[in-house]
Amino acid sequence: MTTRSAPPSGKSIDRPVPGEASSNKAWGSDAIAAALRQLDIPYVALNPGASYRGLHDSLVNYLGNEKPQMLLCLHEESAVAIAHGWAKVTEKPMAAVVHSNVGLMHATMAIFNIWCDRLPLILFGATGPVDAAKRRPWIDWIHTARDQGALIRHYTKWDDQPASVAAAQEAILRANLIAQTPPRGPVYINLDAGLQEEAIPDMPALPDIARYAPPPPPTVAPEVARRAAEMLVKAERPVIMMGRVSREPEAWKRRVELAEALGAKVLTTLKAAAAFPTDHPLHAAPPGTFMTPAANEVLTSADAILALDWVDLAGALKGAYGGKPVTAKVIQVSVDQYVHNGWSMDHQGLPPVDLYMLAEPDVAVPPLLQAIKALRPAAPKLPAAPARQSAPPLSVLDSAKMIEVPMMAAALKAALGGAEICIIRTPLSWGGHLWDFRHPLDYLGGDGGGGVGAGPGNAVGAALALRGSGRLPVAMIGDGDFLMGNTALWTAAHYEIPVLILVANNRSFFNDELHQERVAKVRSRPVENRWIGQQIREPDIDLAQMARAQGCVGIGPVEDPKQLVSALREGIAAVRQGKPCVVDIRVATGYDPGTSSGMQQTAKQPDRG
Repeated sequence: MTTRSAPPSGKSIDRPVPGEASSNKAWGSDAIAAALRQLDIPYVALNPGASYRGLHDSLVNYLGNEKPQMLLCLHEESAVAIAHGWAKVTEKPMAAVVHSNVGLMHATMAIFNIWCDRLPLILFGATGPVDAAKRRPWIDWIHTARDQGALIRHYTKWDDQPASVAAAQEAILRANLIAQTPPRGPVYINLDAGLQEEAIPDMPALPDIARYAPPPPPTVAPEVARRAAEMLVKAERPVIMMGRVSREPEAWKRRVELAEALGAKVLTTLKAAAAFPTDHPLHAAPPGTFMTPAANEVLTSADAILALDWVDLAGALKGAYGGKPVTAKVIQVSVDQYVHNGWSMDHQGLPPVDLYMLAEPDVAVPPLLQAIKALRPAAPKLPAAPARQSAPPLSVLDSAKMIEVPMMAAALKAALGGAEICIIRTPLSWGGHLWDFRHPLDYLGGDGGGGVGAGPGNAVGAALALRGSGRLPVAMIGDGDFLMGNTALWTAAHYEIPVLILVANNRSFFNDELHQERVAKVRSRPVENRWIGQQIREPDIDLAQMARAQGCVGIGPVEDPKQLVSALREGIAAVRQGKPCVVDIRVATGYDPGTSSGMQQTAKQPDRG
């Protein structure tokens, strides 16, 4: 095990040299930048490009690189992934900028991830001058598209290519409104390079941003809340499936109160952020990326199911009931159908529903709770806490020959000593029983779209949002995920964003090994060949060295189980000193049983290494 850290490579803000006070000339991009500042967005993540050099200049020399401050990224995909991580914590949009059609092509997967995760993003792009007479030979032509927004229109809520400064300012206001209206999502504004670089006689008056705020969420009609309450109160075995909900602590408390008022069993998922305390007596099964046998049993025994924006409700019911009719009464609470379209199948299957409450879960819970208490003033007695599997004891590290993923949980708990953390994400090999979530910021969920490479960027963005909160940001990701997105680490080093990234490094695209094994068995072919074209070995990649090369602390590779706790303590100490740190942990291949059982039901799932 080796460790070395480089000094921070940048300040928390790159301060521009002041310009000449005598210059009164204004440009189209100045007015666009001024409108962006009105949104009170603190950061804009970007990878530079000539198509938006006008806007870039305005952000630096007109706004002074403040409100928003630039976050330089080494790849457009990282810029959007960082904005995604920010939104996971704050539920507010960060801005990002990508360079013309080619930068947008780079960013597409990360845009799809944030779309599937139903989180906001205000994305700016640019095109070579729309006026062909103003285009430079060759480069402006290949970087100009007639309908650039078409590249991502199927997985954004709205896009625009404004043709004037006034239209650009209005587009920014509309983008902010649409991105933050549930179901939240990414929006795209494509700026003409010629418009940005056009001199304007005067700066237009800025609008009153308060008059263009997102609308309040629709409420639930009292009669609908009453019908749902009656169905749930009459049930003998109610179950609540808690999916995509807010990070608001008060909403968390109301969800707990709702479950206790009904005496309902609760299920949560690792695909979404923490929604309910996993050590509560009513939490019926450990959360998983896929439905586990224990969770399926809870569903099939239920006579009423309340689904709070559960990710893939139809799939969960189908998996539990095995294709047979769903006998429980089902109440669905979601506004997700507002963004369903015919291109992407991220809307999942169509679930059988007896009552559809077209509202956000956090809006529906209070009137539903009130109606339940009116029907049943006294809450039922809480059951005894069920027997639970947990992380292995720390002593297992003394005799183990290899590190297994569950040992990472035991070692991390020991290294933290009770400190408050935020688990930004977990690898596919993680089991939901390994860690309890007791607060909405204890866990931030998956990447939304299953796009490999999102992990490092999501970690940096979430850590930026958590900076100063007192929570230690920890991301546990696979080696495949790390290798595809690790250049996001330079941004963390440059802007001094402390984050701890633990790489569960099995040196394989192991998920696909299991898929190849499955195909081989069906075809009566040698399963011993499953590793070919999958394993990342000979040479092994030094992941810690990749982190150190970008100015982060790099620890590892850690292979000896006895050294794991000390390595994690070293990493935690580095993060507490304000540094980003990567710990390369060589782990045995293998998945949690709940994950494996879910994979057997699935034709293909994306790998995280």
